[in-house]
Amino acid sequence: MAPLFTLLILFFPVLNLSFCKTLKRDVKALNEIKASLGWRVVYAWVGDDPCGDGNLPPWSGITCTLMGDYRVVTELEVYAVSIVGPFPVPVTNLFDLTRLDMHNNKLTGPIPPQIGRLKRLKILNLRWNKLQDVLPSEIGELKSLTHLYLSFNNFKGEIPKELASLPELRYLHLHQNRFSGRIPAELGTLEKLQHLDVGNNHLVGTIKQLISMYGCFPSLRNLYLNNNYLTGGFPAKIAGLTNLEIL
Repeated sequence: MAPLFTLLILFFPVLNLSFCKTLKRDVKALNEIKASLGWRVVYAWVGDDPCGDGNLPPWSGITCTLMGDYRVVTELEVYAVSIVGPFPVPVTNLFDLTRLDMHNNKLTGPIPPQIGRLKRLKILNLRWNKLQDVLPSEIGELKSLTHLYLSFNNFKGEIPKELASLPELRYLHLHQNRFSGRIPAELGTLEKLQHLDVGNNHLVGTIKQLISMYGCFPSLRNLYLNNNYLTGGFPAKIAGLTNLEIL
């Protein structure tokens, strides 16, 4: 009798999740996204409920979590499926997202300023697209963000100093874009940052300016600055980056 009781306890959360309703806000947002994406994604998204409805499974690339009496979308992963067009703004209405991965598609245009709504987002992966324009300052409102992957796009302008407002950030990949100006020295205040890649851009300034703050980059292990327009040599202060392994 005990094994059966244990099995029921383990199975109950699955039953509970499948019979709960999905938050209307998330259903609306995902169906708007569905209407705007290419046929490859739409073909795999069957039914009206992204978290699954009756005998239908959740949509491919969608992860839902039970919060209170409702299911909410917490992960959206639609990568390498040749999505063409602008970044789908309805994504920013999925307020419970912790992971957004749309890498290796053909997204164009800017990241909308509404991205700042995603307060619970931890991982944002948009590399290998054709996104462009400047990064919105609102990206600094993603206080839970740990991983930011924006490499291999066409972003331009200065790297926003608002990135230094992300206390949990560990990985920052901005490689192969068209960023210009100086690398914000404020990034050195990110106590958990381990990996910083700004190679292959149009950045100027010196390494001395980047590490000018006392005690900067305390956790940094990997620093990629190659193929920019930086001048000057390596300052003595670089010896203060005691965790640095790759430069």
